[in-house]
Amino acid sequence: MLFGGSRQFQRGMLDQCKVRVLRRTKILIDYVRNNGVKYIIFRSYYELASKLGIKKLFFPVRVEECSFYHLSDWKKNTPKFIISGNEIKGLKRNPTKKLKDNYSCLQKGIYTFFSNEQIQLSNEDNWVTNPINGFNYGIDSHWSEVNDYNKNQGDIKYVWERARFSFLYDIIRYDFHYQKDNSEWVFNKIKSFIDHNPINLGPNYKCSQEISIRILNWTYALYFYKNSKFLTNELFATIIHSIYWQIHHVYKNIKFSRICVRNNHSLTECFLLYFSSKIFPFLPNTKKWGAKGKKWLEQEIKYQIYPDGSHLQFSMNYHRVVIQILTWLHCISKLYNDSLDQVVNERSRKSLIYLNNCMDPVSGRVPNYGSNDGALFFKFTDDDYPVFRSQIDDYRAAITGFSNYEHESLYWYGMTPRIGGENIIPRSSSYQDSGYYIIQEGNTKTFIRCGKYKDRPFQSDNLHLDIWINGKNLLRDSGSYKYNTNKKWLDYFTGSQGHNTISINGYDQMLRGSRFIWNYWVRKASAHLKETGTEHIFSGSISTYKGILYRKVIKKKDENCWEIYDEVDRPPKKIYQFWHLSETAGECLSIKAFDEKNKELEPLIETKWFSECYGKKIESIRYTFISTSKIRTKIKAL
Repeated sequence: MLFGGSRQFQRGMLDQCKVRVLRRTKILIDYVRNNGVKYIIFRSYYELASKLGIKKLFFPVRVEECSFYHLSDWKKNTPKFIISGNEIKGLKRNPTKKLKDNYSCLQKGIYTFFSNEQIQLSNEDNWVTNPINGFNYGIDSHWSEVNDYNKNQGDIKYVWERARFSFLYDIIRYDFHYQKDNSEWVFNKIKSFIDHNPINLGPNYKCSQEISIRILNWTYALYFYKNSKFLTNELFATIIHSIYWQIHHVYKNIKFSRICVRNNHSLTECFLLYFSSKIFPFLPNTKKWGAKGKKWLEQEIKYQIYPDGSHLQFSMNYHRVVIQILTWLHCISKLYNDSLDQVVNERSRKSLIYLNNCMDPVSGRVPNYGSNDGALFFKFTDDDYPVFRSQIDDYRAAITGFSNYEHESLYWYGMTPRIGGENIIPRSSSYQDSGYYIIQEGNTKTFIRCGKYKDRPFQSDNLHLDIWINGKNLLRDSGSYKYNTNKKWLDYFTGSQGHNTISINGYDQMLRGSRFIWNYWVRKASAHLKETGTEHIFSGSISTYKGILYRKVIKKKDENCWEIYDEVDRPPKKIYQFWHLSETAGECLSIKAFDEKNKELEPLIETKWFSECYGKKIESIRYTFISTSKIRTKIKAL
């Protein structure tokens, strides 16, 4: 008996082992299918090259100091840029309290991280220490040896953020509006970075997009303060020398972004290469880099911006990053009479229409949907970070020459557009390529996502529903919080439970892998938005690795009333329905849910979390309704 039981136990263990192997094999096959063989091969080579030290051959750390161009020659023959000097054509001076407060903070060593979090730095010459946990990356290691993801180090974005130099715009705008000159302070900060971050050493050379943003911002400062007495030939030579080697780094590492990343990173980097040939023609190789950069940039725009105008990252804030880069692109290309491929102009216009329709016309905000890392590279107004109106209008002006509103930012791009016209958002918009569906009825906006993935997803948030009334996002997305944090927060903010969506038995709609990886992408999805005489009706379904989810949304015309019908295939599977409420939603909305027998369901009311900006979260309320097979929910404004 004991011997037979032992054999039975062994067979059971063997069966379990087979199941585990089969499951892992399926996941591996799915991973290869999702990413492609080219990605797998290049990524493997890239990681191996880093470990073997091969990268050090292509990214030298000992570079000979040389003067590429004399300051006097640059001033006599300055390449055209969107501004030239500290007088901005057409812009009226408007010294605001917010601008003065931002300036005062910087003078005290208080920097704003991710557009929301102010941090006092004890040593402003230390560019490689995480100000949250004090971890020092050091500058002794080649950038290819720096680990950008380690629980003990914390989030490397806290090091990268200040090194972007986007804070310079607070100083530049302050100097213009208050008629001051802080050029010495600005140049000291740039010089400090160069002195304390040797070429290709340390964390600030790890990401080519961070380098690209830094060069764009340094360039803007150089042109604004071009006539400063503190811009000496020695300093100019030092800055230009550093700029050259940083662009060199971006060019040599561009394959990683174009093969392994392919998102706003590669767009930014390709634009920098194109930009370098126009603004730094006196530097070696920039003609070649610029030609290739333009070609690659046009290819990336065609690939990344879908024909319907949406962006492959399924993120509102990353789409804003894209349009800010494209605003620079259109302004610079027009300045040099350099024509762009027709697909660039076409996708740019479609992208403008898409984002404009996503924007709430009352508040100027958009749904807090998708990855949100607090990025706002070029802050040319006092608007709060979540307000997209000026960036969308800048983009409109760069493409069409018209602007719906007069924003200060228009003039910082060197534009003097014609102002006027009504911002018309259609009552219903469908974006089949990406799966976005929008109902705009007066001051009420309904936003729904239902689509399949052909590019890498970051959040398991299909069938998410946003509701806005009078500029307030009452039912909202929970946000992203942090990319490098513990599993609890990653599961919540990127998983289905962090969105106004549905789940089978509480599972995510896709199987979570490591870090940014999801397995078993939603490959099948169908949706339709139609309008009748009395209603807007959305119907959609997605096929997940746990089963099929169905959602129907009916918006009554001229009424702030929504009916949502959710169900799952093959009952008795349980369906979980999540609703994330804003601070005032409980006072403004009535939410009632019923099962298939019309029995009212009691919500599970929990304290959860909301993150509007990267690295920051606040308590929030979530309603969860649970039933077998079906839930009918009625949401009505009080």
